[in-house]
Amino acid sequence: MSRTLVKDALNATAPADAILLQGWVRTRRDAKAFSFIELNDGSCLKGLQIIVDASLPDYVNVAKASTGASVEVHGKLVESKGGGQKWEVVAEKFTVLGEADATYPLQKKGHTLEFLREIAHLRPRSNLFGAVFRVRSRLAYAVHQFFQEKAFCYVHTPIITASDAEGAGDMFRVTTLDVGHPPQTEHGDVDNAKDFFGKKTFLTVSGQLEGEIFATALSNIYTFGPTFRAENSHTSRHAAEFWMIEPEVAFCDLAGNMALAEEFVKYLIRDAKQHCAADLEFFSKFVDKELLARLDFVLERPFQRCSYTEAVEILNQSGKSWEHPVAWGDNLQSEHERYLTEEHFKCPVTVYNYPRAIKAFYMRVNDGDRPDRQTVAAMDLLVPGIGEIIGGSQREERLELLRAGMALHHLDEKAYWWYLDLRRYGSVPHAGFGLGFERMLMFVTGVANIRDVIPFARTPGTADF
Repeated sequence: MSRTLVKDALNATAPADAILLQGWVRTRRDAKAFSFIELNDGSCLKGLQIIVDASLPDYVNVAKASTGASVEVHGKLVESKGGGQKWEVVAEKFTVLGEADATYPLQKKGHTLEFLREIAHLRPRSNLFGAVFRVRSRLAYAVHQFFQEKAFCYVHTPIITASDAEGAGDMFRVTTLDVGHPPQTEHGDVDNAKDFFGKKTFLTVSGQLEGEIFATALSNIYTFGPTFRAENSHTSRHAAEFWMIEPEVAFCDLAGNMALAEEFVKYLIRDAKQHCAADLEFFSKFVDKELLARLDFVLERPFQRCSYTEAVEILNQSGKSWEHPVAWGDNLQSEHERYLTEEHFKCPVTVYNYPRAIKAFYMRVNDGDRPDRQTVAAMDLLVPGIGEIIGGSQREERLELLRAGMALHHLDEKAYWWYLDLRRYGSVPHAGFGLGFERMLMFVTGVANIRDVIPFARTPGTADF
């Protein structure tokens, strides 16, 4: 007999004389003549009630079926006599596959998120994290669905790279050299030519630059993979390893880029509401009571758009006392981004045309800009509760202006010879952005810490599991 998932049993349209279930015990309640067991297999939030009659020859096994134990149940799917669920299973054969020691930490009580992070190998069995990772799985599928429906080509960009897309320098080094006794040149420097790749290499911070190679050949592409930043940040929004979705679109300008970003975010929200309704209902009850209303609000209204210069004026006229003072030419901080979305516009907002000096070298210089306020065609999509969720730009397609941007950021042209070639051989206007997948999950679930929407968090000082 083939196994039936709990979610399929709960959604059954008729009783069944024979059914096979396998899963883990959430709770067990013993009465004089029978035991009630709540069985969950991770396929959905709810468990299915199993009734094991004391007259059953296998009833002796029930004593071993403590919380956390894995069990197999053969029985009948019947209409439930109690409230709360339509179906229950009357066991005809009950087997304990794997007992759970008495020290099993996930008992039927509240656990702090900090404690659950310490048992990341068990936390997916909890209601909260089961729901989080089901939503994560579904949204990953929806990412591919969105771009495939638009005829985008999925490109796998390298995880090991010699290029720094952001120019920030906060990258993890990849090396096979003996760090205690590295080979040296005749001048006493580390001889990187003796390393595995013959040069310094790092874990990637972005697949964008390589993505541009394929966008200038296939027109519309996207990447979806892990990225890494060695930023010593302990905030609730930062992790050293995270996943990014990065579309790159040929023959596209900043306006088209902003429109694609808005459409993409709304598509993901709509998909989650359609396919993860029970999990979102759970989040709205136990994590963020305003979640469903906020998601509906985002879907129903167009996102606001605001230039960086206008944003600075709004912030300076707000009357707020900022922890980080606001001045034209400085990066917007989280407190500024959240004020714009949560208090001023009260909805997602796309801020565009940032100062050139604070943005990456590859962003397109705006035509006809004032010499004292030179800006680039950059955009950041900000959402309530999170701040920046998407960052992107129209790319600089003009060779000499790209070279000037590289000089401004003190980058060696020789290291980017192939990137410059894209401007020499059939350059076209093009644009793209990066969506932090974990930040999108935080927005959709209401879970406030990035450590709780990724299976195994990698943060400063933490690389367990």
